[in-house]
Amino acid sequence: MRIALVGPAFPYKGGGAQHTTELAHRLRAAGHEVVLESWKAQYPGFLYPGRQTIDAPEGEVFPGTRRELSWRRPDGWYRVGRRLRSCDLVVFAVLSSVQVPAYLGLLRGIGGRARTVALCHNVLPHEPKPYDRPLMRALLKRVDGVLVHSDEQAGLARSLGPTPVTAAEMPAHLPVTRRAEPPAEGVRGRLLFFGIVRPYKGLDVLLRALPDGVGLTVAGEFWSGLDDTRALVGELGLADRVELLPGYVPAERIGALFAACDALVLPYRSATASQNVLMAFEHGVPVIATRVGGFASQLREGVDGLLADPGDAASLREAITRFYEAPERFRAEVLAPDHGPVWAAYLDALTGAGR
Repeated sequence: MRIALVGPAFPYKGGGAQHTTELAHRLRAAGHEVVLESWKAQYPGFLYPGRQTIDAPEGEVFPGTRRELSWRRPDGWYRVGRRLRSCDLVVFAVLSSVQVPAYLGLLRGIGGRARTVALCHNVLPHEPKPYDRPLMRALLKRVDGVLVHSDEQAGLARSLGPTPVTAAEMPAHLPVTRRAEPPAEGVRGRLLFFGIVRPYKGLDVLLRALPDGVGLTVAGEFWSGLDDTRALVGELGLADRVELLPGYVPAERIGALFAACDALVLPYRSATASQNVLMAFEHGVPVIATRVGGFASQLREGVDGLLADPGDAASLREAITRFYEAPERFRAEVLAPDHGPVWAAYLDALTGAGR
């Protein structure tokens, strides 16, 4: 099958670019002819307050990646779409509704000559704007199939249009990192919050839940609220226990961050799919998460992780306290994930979507 993937790739950073690139490699390894259409300018800067690109790739770049798409050049959307008419399948990686106008232009160029699938990382964003729902409705009714990463997201996609929707677990697309070998011994008395900091991820809840004597490292880009977070740390009297490391974390620093903590904490108020549980397990680190998204299915409650109620500082504090009753037992139960079966099922779901 000749497949075109349309989405972010290096020099763009983050999970979306890593997923698109790994998907291209996996499809090619499965015997498909694959082209990757990426962006030279994906978003206006004011819509993405964090750092958009990186200088060095964090994995193997997909050979022959084309970077012609630009939000500034709508004329190019139709032109690229016409070029994709020769494909059997065109997959649009949807990370934000801001991409929808470009994808509609591509669909017009394709003109129904190829089967099209919207691969939705989020059907609607965690912090929605008034334009998100009409834009996504316009996209989903024009493609042949939709692929999402949870049953909850499948229901949301079906509410926006009649297009067939398939749900499949999102497989790992982790950056190439260095695990500390062997794992450091002993209890560190420190937790880790990792990744882009946005309100739905619940860092404020974690700060209010932090038990006495436990430290916290916060490593990642703050899209907003850094000053508010610093103020809350001071208000709660946590300045001597909370380390803020704002800014993008390159792959070569990730191993050291996980080696210095006892557990990764994911205090999300809401979630769809996340790679952070798998990343923690790759580094031999247990996870404390909330009961949202796919977290409950990714960890084994009471074995390699614990769950708390979202938005509930008391519930999260109880989980952290329970973890520190036997932190080394939790760490001993962490297993390196087997990504092969999940990827095989995902490729089957994607290539069959919309048929």
